[in-house]
Amino acid sequence: MKTVFLKKKDLPPPPEHVAIIMDGNGRWAIGQGLPRTVGHQRGAEAVKNAVKTAISMGIGYLTLFGFSSENWKRPETEIKDLMGLLRFYLEKEIDELNREGVRFRVIGERDRLGRDIVSLIEDAEEVTAANTRLTLTIALNYGARAEITSSVRRIAEDVQSGRLNVEDIDEDEVAARLFTAGTPDPDLLIRTSGEKRISNFLLWQLAYAELVFTDTLWPEFSAEDFESAVMEFHGRERRYGATGG
Repeated sequence: MKTVFLKKKDLPPPPEHVAIIMDGNGRWAIGQGLPRTVGHQRGAEAVKNAVKTAISMGIGYLTLFGFSSENWKRPETEIKDLMGLLRFYLEKEIDELNREGVRFRVIGERDRLGRDIVSLIEDAEEVTAANTRLTLTIALNYGARAEITSSVRRIAEDVQSGRLNVEDIDEDEVAARLFTAGTPDPDLLIRTSGEKRISNFLLWQLAYAELVFTDTLWPEFSAEDFESAVMEFHGRERRYGATGG
């Protein structure tokens, strides 16, 4: 059955924050008889399309899982290709994002990234810091368990130094020390390629997010796929632990 997309004036307000686990670049390339590098290149193009779609729908925050802390286990040649692709887009695409009013952020540990990449990230974040149309966050060398552990460690340090009382520790104190501090929690998580897990991504922040899984491989993830996921989101009742009506 063909999906019917409503006109924008007929749509309810979009989710404020959408997170996406971009999965399937390698499988797409293998299926096409191409090197995995080509899959990652096509995946980068899909990122650009997703950003445009998020802007057109009025989404305020888009967070993409770009490279996990576990991805370092991949073949060295593939990691090298991925880092090269990251450098290329940090150098070539930030000006366009800035013109479109997009704020660019990166979350995750930066210690294993090349110094030139870290410098490009810092420059991109500074150049786009004042933009408000869309906040685009890329998770690089990111793992949610490590993020939460880091937050707990910082709380312990603050307690030990006397800056924080034990009785004042609450969820807000934990959240304030996460990489995503100041960003609203995702309303919707989309994962492509048919996998149905969250793979150590935003474990704290996804507590009440709606999850949508699609069989589409990331390089083929289109505006229609994005809109379809948002439509599915709108069809759900979000109760946050309360009973339904």
